[in-house]
Amino acid sequence: MKLKKFTDAGLKAATAALLAVALLLTFTVSDYYIFNRADEFGFFFVLSQWIKKAGLLVIPMAAFFDKKSCSAIARYVLPVFIIISCFTFGSFFDATAVTPDSTPAELVYAHINEFIPKRANVALFYISNFLYLLICALLFVRDGWRTNLSGFIRLPFAMLACIPLNIFENFFDIENFSSGHFLRFKNFTVWHLLAVIILVCFTVGAYYFLKNKTRRSQDEYLAAAAIVLLIQYHSKDSVVMGDGYNVYHTVFACIPLFICNIGVYVASISVILKKKVLYAISFFVHAAGALTVFFYFGKNEMSNYGIFCSYSILYFTLTHCLLFALSVLPTALGHYKFKPKDVIIPLIYYFAVIIIASVASALVTSASMGFTYNGYTLQDGEWLMPNYAFTQINPLPFSVPVWGLTIWKCELNMLYILGLYAAYVAIFYAMNGGYYAFLAIRKKALSRSPAIPVVPLKLAESEAAATDAETDEDTQKQEETV
Repeated sequence: MKLKKFTDAGLKAATAALLAVALLLTFTVSDYYIFNRADEFGFFFVLSQWIKKAGLLVIPMAAFFDKKSCSAIARYVLPVFIIISCFTFGSFFDATAVTPDSTPAELVYAHINEFIPKRANVALFYISNFLYLLICALLFVRDGWRTNLSGFIRLPFAMLACIPLNIFENFFDIENFSSGHFLRFKNFTVWHLLAVIILVCFTVGAYYFLKNKTRRSQDEYLAAAAIVLLIQYHSKDSVVMGDGYNVYHTVFACIPLFICNIGVYVASISVILKKKVLYAISFFVHAAGALTVFFYFGKNEMSNYGIFCSYSILYFTLTHCLLFALSVLPTALGHYKFKPKDVIIPLIYYFAVIIIASVASALVTSASMGFTYNGYTLQDGEWLMPNYAFTQINPLPFSVPVWGLTIWKCELNMLYILGLYAAYVAIFYAMNGGYYAFLAIRKKALSRSPAIPVVPLKLAESEAAATDAETDEDTQKQEETV
């Protein structure tokens, strides 16, 4: 009993440490730089790094949710590819965005982006590999050697969920597609329509997939989706410093003050910790934010998503689909009910966010005016405009009269920012109205369906406690163990 207790504690501590180290590694250029350069870095190393990304999904599910299928993958698959990665890294640690054609401004930003030195990168890489192997060993201690072969069926799904989205860039060169090419993603094109259709189908499909499952299974799937969202969201850290994400090329774009970036954390934590106040913020603020940017991506001259299968558009579509789904599914599944007063905290929260984002945006722009490297100081037009929470650059196709407020060296249009807040308040109340309309439709639909017997709460809890930790049939056919 004591051994199990210590093993569980060590497993969770090691998993938390691994996730922290993996987060730090995303702030190195090399972390995702390799995936659209498979020929340069080698098939086996690229594959091993991809499977290690999948490990960041299966390990937390095995450690914190006791999923036996995930434990099987971690015990028998991960160690092989972790060892391969230790001996096939090649020039991985020397990856850099600097080229012979880099401009002085690009050299300034490359110097900032490569703030984690090579020695620290190497150390973090091997520390993460050690933690992977330690976790696999602890899972052997906890779960033993025997396992169900059916558990390995989850591996392709884990790999698909954690796929490096820039891997498709191995098959095309964006330079071959002009800005007016049909395949370029822009507002109100067929690709824009496709993105909206994907959002709707993804959310509705997820609802119907989960609605007849137990509450416990629903919570586990939502937690897994939250982990996938965090993994894919942090892929941007490395990409933005290597090849760039959309129009952003510096680590300052990774500061989570864009409204949907903050939403990634709020929505993910809300379904993992199951806190209603966090979920209310996620539902009223971040679902509305994710929905609005899907219908209007901002002025075309402000964006550069590339073609439909470029990293930028795949990243945007996947992360915003997951964000929207995590922000609305718990309500659709009946986990929470809101009262009119529940919108108050989200309104206060968004007011605080927009103030902090405005100040931070002005401070970053002001600081960038003095960035220098090798004697070159950034000039006007090269300064950073991070536009956190859309506070600095107006994405709308019309201008707003200027009522300026200067913060350090940067002037913000307070009239625009106040108008932005008022517009989002209107959207929040529209979401609230949509919520009550959904409840009315749902009530009417349920009243027409056959009555479903209700299991008393205490009986349901006792039955859940008596079941095995697995609810997804991983423990069926125990005689097929190895």
